[in-house]
Amino acid sequence: MDPIDAQPWTLDNLDFSRVEVARIRHDEDLFLLLCAASFAESAAQPRMHDLVEAFAGDREWQAWLRQCWQPEKWQHGHALAAYVRHVWPEFDWQAGFRAWLDAQAPVSTAPLERSLALAARCVAAAGAASHYRALGEAAGEPVLRQLAGCLKRDEVRHFNRFCQQLRICREQEGLGRRPLLRALLAQARAGRVPAHEAALRHVFGQCHPDRRDDTAFAQAAARVHARLRPHLAAGTTARMLLKPLDLPPRLQSLLEKPLVRYGHRLLPGY
Repeated sequence: MDPIDAQPWTLDNLDFSRVEVARIRHDEDLFLLLCAASFAESAAQPRMHDLVEAFAGDREWQAWLRQCWQPEKWQHGHALAAYVRHVWPEFDWQAGFRAWLDAQAPVSTAPLERSLALAARCVAAAGAASHYRALGEAAGEPVLRQLAGCLKRDEVRHFNRFCQQLRICREQEGLGRRPLLRALLAQARAGRVPAHEAALRHVFGQCHPDRRDDTAFAQAAARVHARLRPHLAAGTTARMLLKPLDLPPRLQSLLEKPLVRYGHRLLPGY
């Protein structure tokens, strides 16, 4: 394992006794945001397993996925869940998560095309890094800010690793820039992880069983997204989305400008 991939933090680094509970306990929008993220991150294991299986025969890359990426993604969900439980102990997180899992559609077992699967993970990691960066800036609570910073740094490292592997696969498969750009943009428009928005709807429904209509949820989702929107770095996200293409500087600049302009639209809900 490369030293740069050594796990840089653990749950022991988060001192939950320092959480300023009274400061955020009545912040329902923050609860919805964090609980939905904890559900989506914790439910990602099947998709992660499919990606590992897609690289059968590549022992070095599979080792990184199993030894670094999977444990760190598991830790993301676990840390977010621990924070939610600490601040909102009256919410039965385990029961809510179980109901969320039961409501999910079966995960596709179709074989993944390596380059396109990696392109999807690049977009997912770029969106996640942007999301957690915004959460860290918007959060006034110190421990949550620390946690968001840990999550963001992990996602940036994951993004860089996926980009490196994508370059290798592109050379092996002869995948040109044009189909890769189409795949990147299609994935970005579809949303970083569609499960996050579905999880938000599910958590809202659990908290407000009498307000499950689309209008009530749309209003709540708009508030949650508005909380982060001012802190989303569209320029950084655009550059990350273009990085897998390895473009010449002039073309990079030409494509970067419209992506910066519409960067928020490429992330779900924003």
